[in-house]
Amino acid sequence: MSLTNTDIERIANLARLELAPEEQARMLSKINDFFGIVEQIRTIDTAGVVPMAHPIDAMPGALMELRLRPDLASEPNGTVQRDLNQRSAPAVERGLFLVPKVIE
Repeated sequence: MSLTNTDIERIANLARLELAPEEQARMLSKINDFFGIVEQIRTIDTAGVVPMAHPIDAMPGALMELRLRPDLASEPNGTVQRDLNQRSAPAVERGLFLVPKVIE
């Protein structure tokens, strides 16, 4: 698949972009290069390859545990900080922001 200048103009119009002629030529080249890479990937025979749910699945026999940071409060006095943050809110009740109902 290869795009033309007309395709680039249409895409720019849909994206509400105004491209100078040199930018349009550069985009045409970059997007066509990308499509070339996609076509190379499509030629690879993947028959018999089981899809992975996660990259760690590719490591046979490896039981890898994700290292997560401890779930600790980072603000020592959250109430004071919360009150400062809520000063500009139009409506607050018992430390919670009140917002209009959007789903009925």
